[in-house]
Amino acid sequence: MPPHLRRTPLLLFSLALGPAPTAAQQRPCDDPSPLGPSRDLYCIELVPAPGITGVSGRLELGHIPGPFTVAVGSDGRPRFRLILSVAGLPSPQSFGSYRTYVAWVTPPMMDAPVSQGAVRNGRNTLGIVDLEKFTFLVTAEASARVKEPSGRKVLRGQSPATRLFPPDLVQFSIGSMAQPGTGEQHEHGAMHHPGAGSADSGSRWTTVPMPPGITMLPAEMALRPDEAAWLPSGKAPPARPRELVHLENGDTLRLEAGLVNRTLNGRGYTMFAFNGQQPGPLIEVPRGSAITVAFINHLPQPTSVHWHGIRLDNPNDGTPGMTQPAVPPGGEFTYRLRFPDAGIYWYHPHVREDIQQELGLYGNLLVRPPEGEGYGPANREVVLMLDDLLVDDSGPVPLGRESPTHALMGRFGNLLLVNGEPHYRLTVKRGEVVRFYLTNAANARTLNLSFPGARMKVVASDVGTYEREEWVESVVIAPAERYVVHVRFDRPGTVALVNRVRGLDHLYGRFFAETDTLGVVEVARDRIGHDIGTSFTALRRDTAAAAELERYRVRAQGAPEKTLILTLETHGLPALTQRLMQLDSIYFPPVEWSGTMPMMNWASTGRQVRWILRDPETGRENMNIDWRFNRGDPVRIHLVNQRQSVHAMQHPIHLHGQRFLVLAVNGVPNRNLVWKDTVLVPAGGTVDILLDPSNPGRWMLHCHIAEHLSAGMMMPFTVE
Repeated sequence: MPPHLRRTPLLLFSLALGPAPTAAQQRPCDDPSPLGPSRDLYCIELVPAPGITGVSGRLELGHIPGPFTVAVGSDGRPRFRLILSVAGLPSPQSFGSYRTYVAWVTPPMMDAPVSQGAVRNGRNTLGIVDLEKFTFLVTAEASARVKEPSGRKVLRGQSPATRLFPPDLVQFSIGSMAQPGTGEQHEHGAMHHPGAGSADSGSRWTTVPMPPGITMLPAEMALRPDEAAWLPSGKAPPARPRELVHLENGDTLRLEAGLVNRTLNGRGYTMFAFNGQQPGPLIEVPRGSAITVAFINHLPQPTSVHWHGIRLDNPNDGTPGMTQPAVPPGGEFTYRLRFPDAGIYWYHPHVREDIQQELGLYGNLLVRPPEGEGYGPANREVVLMLDDLLVDDSGPVPLGRESPTHALMGRFGNLLLVNGEPHYRLTVKRGEVVRFYLTNAANARTLNLSFPGARMKVVASDVGTYEREEWVESVVIAPAERYVVHVRFDRPGTVALVNRVRGLDHLYGRFFAETDTLGVVEVARDRIGHDIGTSFTALRRDTAAAAELERYRVRAQGAPEKTLILTLETHGLPALTQRLMQLDSIYFPPVEWSGTMPMMNWASTGRQVRWILRDPETGRENMNIDWRFNRGDPVRIHLVNQRQSVHAMQHPIHLHGQRFLVLAVNGVPNRNLVWKDTVLVPAGGTVDILLDPSNPGRWMLHCHIAEHLSAGMMMPFTVE
């Protein structure tokens, strides 16, 4: 059987009539609702074959419950559970000498059909598919055991991605092209001459690197941001590797933000750092402790420090305009932090994240539980911060001085970094179990990480452990998310740490494999002295976490109390960009894994793109929303990533100062809960969360794609 199609035992259910589902319960093939998952992206309306009447069907591309809100394989292919609902099927004998109906999935060329088993009227739970483009058939057959469809075709349909076709390039060749290098301005003024730039930094726009194999139109290559270019400059000391700083209750840390000089792949870069280190110091503290951080800003622009995921006291959250003023160049601010929850956290700026975070201003916090609590056994621990940096032959691609560039999709880098370095290396012994603490510090890139040839299980996420550990092929980790995984290296040799995803060539409507090797693990022939292989093979259940979650399960039922729509508005984009974006909107994948529309994305600025959080109950948007919650009273929130926009894409939604549970994705309940502070909402999808508003104060909720945040995608909420 081809690896892209998997058959699971067939389960049959009859259709039941009852009350209309709530927004939180709604599945993609239910009656259309503006607050439900996109029927256009996750449901296929089946069409009767010629001569067939009275038969109808729908095929749901159902979410597969798991540790992540997006189900993919280690190769990056999306995975969906096929759920067929069909009505009006007559006896198969009415079509001839047939005894049953069989469902099939096949690539568009119809060259490798795979049976999904016998089906009948009602609801049929079928297998798992990981093809982007496929055709679905229901045929009448003499037996359910036939190897290929040979009987009467009854129903047929195609996956949403098959709508992607190469456009007629002629329509772009007339009236929408400017010659590269002329400085000609489009009707909306979104082109600068390539030499235009910022007088104070000396930076100039050049171009952005092209992903391999991606074709750009000449007019696209001429686009430039309508914004002055900026990069830091001046003398700076060389950056140092990250250092571990262990602090106890009552200790004080001096934390300074400033310029550093980095050398990456033989090139020099002026970047930002905390305490001269990239990443910043790894701060280790015991759970329940409290420390003081004396912060000093030596950057050439205002900044702050946000302590991501920590349920601290509100005045110390590091959110300018909400909990403190921004710290000006040369200014100081004192943070008083407390750590009620064990886990892996991080700290980063909350002023122009699109600049400061991109240039390396971030670090990790590791909060240790008391002895005897926490995760299962491991031979060692490794803390990894994952990032990408956008560079060209001369160094980092300049940033927007007053407004972010890359405002449509976010700034995808082309140099992937682990702990600030492009070629991560680790040496372990055979049989060693390594606990990896993973943090995604990238501006926009969602990663699909794996160690091919090594077994891996996920044990914890943002703010705690899962109810039970789960085996995983890969880890889908969005910007700002954290995961804790255990990996056993039981064969000598080299194991790569890879990011394997599926890119989309928007111009030609094709998907292609992308693989980034972030580093390697060298596994020695010598066996580890203390072999914990037996405990590793057991999937541990965290009874303490499960017991704590029991009191929240009651509140997890019923309709959501709040709903939030994620969408965008654009104005002033070049005519070419508008036209290409309209064509591109025919289909959106659940996750946009890489920057395969580099020029249009780069040329879009925060002045032209406004990302929106909208409360459908009041119509208020972004900072005009005023949600208020009672402390200790859990709230169910329904997140809707609106498909009807010029560019729907995934959004990692982060809530400051609180924790929440992910209850469902596209109406499919989550079976293994864990406390989170950031959740990835797939394009056109819905995610239901249960917020635990335990921490009083006025806080922020926002998208953690840095350019989306800088383009307005944030809102306040208050816990009273």
